[in-house]
Amino acid sequence: MIIGVPKEIKANENRVALQPSGAEILTHHGHVVYVQKSAGVGSGFTDEMYEKAGAKILDTAKEVFEKAEMIMKVKEPLAPEIEMIKEGQILFTYFHFAASRELTEGIMKTKSIAIAYETIEKEDGSLPLLNPMSEVAGRLAIQAGARCLEKTFGGEGLLLGGVTGVAPAKVVIIGGGIVGTNAAQMAAGLGANVVVLDINIDRLRFLDHVLPANVTTLMSSPETIRQQIADADLVVGAVLIPGAKAPHLITRDMLKLMKKGSVIVDVAVDQGGCVETIHPTTHAEPTYEVDGVIHYGVANMPGAVPRTSTVALTNVTLPYAVEIANKGYRDAIKSNKEIALGVNVIEGKVTYEPVAEAFGMDYTDLADLMK
Repeated sequence: MIIGVPKEIKANENRVALQPSGAEILTHHGHVVYVQKSAGVGSGFTDEMYEKAGAKILDTAKEVFEKAEMIMKVKEPLAPEIEMIKEGQILFTYFHFAASRELTEGIMKTKSIAIAYETIEKEDGSLPLLNPMSEVAGRLAIQAGARCLEKTFGGEGLLLGGVTGVAPAKVVIIGGGIVGTNAAQMAAGLGANVVVLDINIDRLRFLDHVLPANVTTLMSSPETIRQQIADADLVVGAVLIPGAKAPHLITRDMLKLMKKGSVIVDVAVDQGGCVETIHPTTHAEPTYEVDGVIHYGVANMPGAVPRTSTVALTNVTLPYAVEIANKGYRDAIKSNKEIALGVNVIEGKVTYEPVAEAFGMDYTDLADLMK
């Protein structure tokens, strides 16, 4: 199979979908890998490193899209990229379709095969291709939140962990999954008082065992959220419903309960956000203020640490990419249920039910298309 790796064009996105060692493995399996010129530079990988690994360098994204049977990316295709997608071409990347009707309809029109990293799911319910970026985003959420609490960035002027004789900040984390757990570990390690909210009592019980004593776990409810955010200095939105739009757990009215200069970092923003007033921002302009509360809504947070993120991502995407390339997408879907769950749109039809539900679109069972 011919695999293409274009340079990411989303603002301040320095990750790349494949590191040179991944290109080497794919070429050893007999596949051809085309990488756009300087695609890996932001992550510390030069064109020479890719060539040494057996990949071929092309000057433009157009050339990559024209030649490739499978495109590997990090972020969802933007409008200029959607125009280059061919019918029947495999797209393997993060899509987060439920957050964008425009993206969903755009990919449907191409009649391509959209396999989303974020909905590939193991039998135990874990999301192997989302987990590494969730780990990165959870840790970055605390770094970003701590910076936003500084007065120079519009915050209250608090040091997250306090100092001798001065109380630390209070951090409230909504969601106890991978993002929330990593955020809690970071915040607790810095000395903050941390509260983690979740609706799964078994998950809370687990977190009680593994997190330090300065972390309190609470069962989540609208009333509990209202109570906890009222004196919070930093709130982290860490809610995930795989492949579906995130619910608004913090409404506009709730902002009035929060302190002026407090900070919200909504990691769920790429799925629509769990805060009603959140909207996507960029690393260049990451924050804005609503009712005196600083909002941080960067939709590609791991792009700030591209070397770490690229290596972590390709560690987990590569085995699936190799299987798809070796078998072809149809046989890979038929033989691997995890990959089948990753198929969101195929041949112009939505095959992932939460995406269809998000926009009131027709849902097509993937099994019917694979007969």
